Amino acid sequence: NDLLAITKAVTLAVLIFLIAMFAWVRLEDFPRSLFAIQWILLIGMLGGPRFVHRILKDRRAPSLSLDGRDDRIPVLLAGAGDEAELFIRSLAASERAEYRVVGLLSERANRVGQFIRGIEVIGTVGDLAKAAARFEGTPDQPRRVVLTRSNMDGEVVRGLLADAERLGLNLARLPRMTDFKDGLTDKVALRPVAVEDLLGRPQTPLDRDAMAALVKGRRVLVTGAGGSIGAELARQICQLAPAAVVLLDLSEFALYEIDQELSRAYPEITRIPVMADVRDAGQITRVFAEHAPELVFHAAARKHVPLVEDNKAEGLDTNALGTFCVARAARAAGTLAMVMISTDKAVNPTSVMGVSKRLAEIVCQAMDVEGRGTGGTRYITVRFGNVLGSTGSVVPLFERQLAAGGPLTVTDPKMTRYFMTIREAVELVLSASALGVKSDADGRIFVLDMGKPVKIVDLARQMIRLAGLVPDEDVKIEFTGIRPGEKLYEEIFHGEEAPVPTVQPGVLLATPRLVAMTEVEAAFKQLADACRAGDLETAGAIVADLVPEFTGAIAETPISPEPTKAKKAEQG
Repeated sequence: NDLLAITKAVTLAVLIFLIAMFAWVRLEDFPRSLFAIQWILLIGMLGGPRFVHRILKDRRAPSLSLDGRDDRIPVLLAGAGDEAELFIRSLAASERAEYRVVGLLSERANRVGQFIRGIEVIGTVGDLAKAAARFEGTPDQPRRVVLTRSNMDGEVVRGLLADAERLGLNLARLPRMTDFKDGLTDKVALRPVAVEDLLGRPQTPLDRDAMAALVKGRRVLVTGAGGSIGAELARQICQLAPAAVVLLDLSEFALYEIDQELSRAYPEITRIPVMADVRDAGQITRVFAEHAPELVFHAAARKHVPLVEDNKAEGLDTNALGTFCVARAARAAGTLAMVMISTDKAVNPTSVMGVSKRLAEIVCQAMDVEGRGTGGTRYITVRFGNVLGSTGSVVPLFERQLAAGGPLTVTDPKMTRYFMTIREAVELVLSASALGVKSDADGRIFVLDMGKPVKIVDLARQMIRLAGLVPDEDVKIEFTGIRPGEKLYEEIFHGEEAPVPTVQPGVLLATPRLVAMTEVEAAFKQLADACRAGDLETAGAIVADLVPEFTGAIAETPISPEPTKAKKAEQG
């Protein structure tokens, strides 16, 4: 390929030189052989050293078995970009390469028929069956399909996985290009396709300058820093050069783990691990007064729906009242902005976990509106769906069940959820935070674009296939029934929250549904008393007033808004 490019460039240069000389001196006193000699010399001088270098560096004898056959594993590459070219070069540079590329499948139809380092692009990624049939019965019959691009569209990956399973082929992927840091002589180890690859989608362009400007040189506090979202927030914040990071968590072990990780990865960043409970207003106020954070990311929460259904007062106390404690402490400490992590379960909630997060949203919206007139702390709410791999989520559960040989348990065949990787979610949280600090919108909720919802049963089948097994044959899928508080379908917007686009792709703005701060303060005081007394009936009445769309149950029987208002009228 390099030699062909050099030949084309030299030919063009010699032709231009010939035309220029003819126009200038009509080639008088110029021997006609000059241009041919020049063409040969230029190709030899430019291409010769490269050719010799490649022969010495890249040319290797193929790995042969005792009977003289090539024993390398034949593979098809899905993707015909730079990563594929680099992988083919690395195989040529290896003395005992494990793989032999027999063809490439491109994501673009216009590349079919082209060659990359002598390997033909024989079809598109949708033509896997035809490509495999082309080599059937020959020594080149492929045994694996290798994804070459780390951010390949999830729908394409799911299609390749299904086709590979039907054809009896294994699906693997290349390391990212950054993993080739030691050069092409490294042995390139293929990696299994992860569930994140199945959900892959185009990378959202981020305003990293705005994110850096938000965090750089500021003191940042992260609550729930030992959890999945909190830990990833802490990692990405450390990459943006804060003045200090206060890591706040109630779990000693989780706090120790993230503090140790950050001490190794970012030794230059000042870290302050604080073991504290967001429900303890006095303790939180003291922490904020001592460390004076300029930015607060509130990720501490009880998030497991069935567990919170069994521990209703605990869920309300942590998610709703704990958020109120942190929000008031942030205002008292003069914090620039507080970012509260919410969930799609807060929309038309049917669970205590969902309604407790809706209450947290109400608090932040009310305090943001109240503080805008005085130029005080900004309160920014960011709402999104499930994140892959978080503690207590479905993916780690399926992985454990697969390791035990199954079955995989799914509540209902129609159950769907929105999914996003933790890294992507946190990147968009930081981007939305940078927007929120500068936004004129009061009390609005930033909602991350979660893409298309995914059927949980489809996710289970795909994870079984990734393990090299056949769904419903090697590993069974059992349907256990919907648990208390669960919904078949999640929503990211309430019917009255008209979505508004922002300048940041992947981030939308929800029109606010506001509750007056005086009403919030009075209701939360009563809610705190009810939760700490274990009075779920009173707690349910308060929740029904603040979140009338809640259809779950706080007390033993669901509380409707109508009796609540009647009861209040009697008391009045």
